[in-house]
Amino acid sequence: MSATLDAVIIGGGHNGLVCAFYLAKAGLKVRVLERRAVVGGAAVTEEFHPGFRNSVASYTVSLLQPKVIADMGLAARGLRIVERPISNFLPQEDGGYLKLGGGLERTQTAFRAFSARDAEALPAYYDALEGVADVLRALALKAPPNAGGGVRALLAVAAQGRPIARLPVARQRDILDIFTKSARAFLDGWFESEAVKAAFGFDAIVGNYASPDTPGSAYVLLHHVFGEVNGKKGAWGHAIGGMGAITQGMAAACREAGVEISLDAPVARVIVEKGVAIGARLESGEEVRGKAVIANVGPRLLYEKLIDASDLAPEFRRRVAGFRMGSGTFRMNVALSELPDFTCLPGAGEHHQSGIIIAPTLDYMDRAFSDARRFGWSQRPIVEMLIPSTVDDSLAPPGQHVASLFCQQFAPVLLDGRRWEDEREAAADLIIDTVNAYAPNFKASVLGRQVLSPADLERVFGLTNGDIMHGAMSLDQLWAARPFLGHGHYRGPIKGLYMCGAGTHPGGGVTGAPGHNAAHEVLADRSFLGRFRRWR
Repeated sequence: MSATLDAVIIGGGHNGLVCAFYLAKAGLKVRVLERRAVVGGAAVTEEFHPGFRNSVASYTVSLLQPKVIADMGLAARGLRIVERPISNFLPQEDGGYLKLGGGLERTQTAFRAFSARDAEALPAYYDALEGVADVLRALALKAPPNAGGGVRALLAVAAQGRPIARLPVARQRDILDIFTKSARAFLDGWFESEAVKAAFGFDAIVGNYASPDTPGSAYVLLHHVFGEVNGKKGAWGHAIGGMGAITQGMAAACREAGVEISLDAPVARVIVEKGVAIGARLESGEEVRGKAVIANVGPRLLYEKLIDASDLAPEFRRRVAGFRMGSGTFRMNVALSELPDFTCLPGAGEHHQSGIIIAPTLDYMDRAFSDARRFGWSQRPIVEMLIPSTVDDSLAPPGQHVASLFCQQFAPVLLDGRRWEDEREAAADLIIDTVNAYAPNFKASVLGRQVLSPADLERVFGLTNGDIMHGAMSLDQLWAARPFLGHGHYRGPIKGLYMCGAGTHPGGGVTGAPGHNAAHEVLADRSFLGRFRRWR
């Protein structure tokens, strides 16, 4: 048994590392326990085929908080992010294509080929979206007020709600629309072209096992655009060296601050004695004790597998069982002998450095969700392909490439007793065929592939039901209600237990915000006023 630490963090993903860094910089003795042989959680770079490396799970950068980048000195540690020249490229079923991004005027020009009206509506749409995104940015690094927290919580509600109350009524209407409407209903109010609506609506179903017609899906659209790259709001980019460059830099910052990071250290149980979380017991039998236990895992994994049911109230266990999981994602990494050659836009070009979206209409996305619910996945899958080797030659041999295939609307759990272990290769073949229909050289260019079904994402990365968000990003599971109302301020229902993963505010994506916020709440509880509040 080791000596008692100030904090034990379960999970060495990016949020766990961020949390550990801030605690260590404040003088605390911290140990991170990571079940895998590599630190970084789902944000890692690994060789998946001889000579080919890629970001094997999380794969692109935008939401990572600038404050976290600066505080951890990631740029000085070698982190370099290259922006996409355009955001997305959407081949169309009629043989055309749409490019999104590259500046307002370029996007308007692209839109005019589909609808002059939509091109004219674009500046106002961007203004509305950006106005709401600014609200989220302001809240991202703040702990939500906790329900039942008395006067202190009421003051926090007032403070965090004041910027919204001060907005013009038109902007408040935009906020209401985004938080309550479906993506289709929201976009129908702005645009008429199906291609244009698909270009924006795709973000509403990324990591969201839902139809673009599902109420609340407009918020998920917004969640994916409130980030920034190199100071440019809403931009997306590639971390040179892959996503592992981010977490390896974070790990270096942690170690420099005095954090101990233990690899191959899977946790079997949170140790609870007399109603207090006092440490973690590893599968090896080792006990690691700490004054705070901070979980960087999803809520269902934490409360259903790592904590004994007898240590939780029946009502809380019921809430946990009802917490909705499963983002409907299927991941592939593919080694390529050459770039895909698209029938609608032959030859190499900037579209190969963008997000290549095979989901030409909202109806296409809706059918994919309906099929997934009935059959497990659609015969016409939704595919986003990125080819990071076009901007990063460290990932593949000269002249060859790696592609990330991020696919949506695959059932987290298959019906009729079928298992993803038996079905994943058939699903992967269909995904390859889907891309090949738009780029006929693609299938023949595949040299090797890594397939990660929802079950594989859970087995390898601990993502329950393959949920990359650690829980649905719906109105009932956001802000002060993430993961549960009454525990939205990073504190669990057991004294000494905290949460710092994507299952807490502000949610999924490689942001670092939950880790940042949880660390500050732990430190607040250790302050004189914090101890006074706990004693009372």
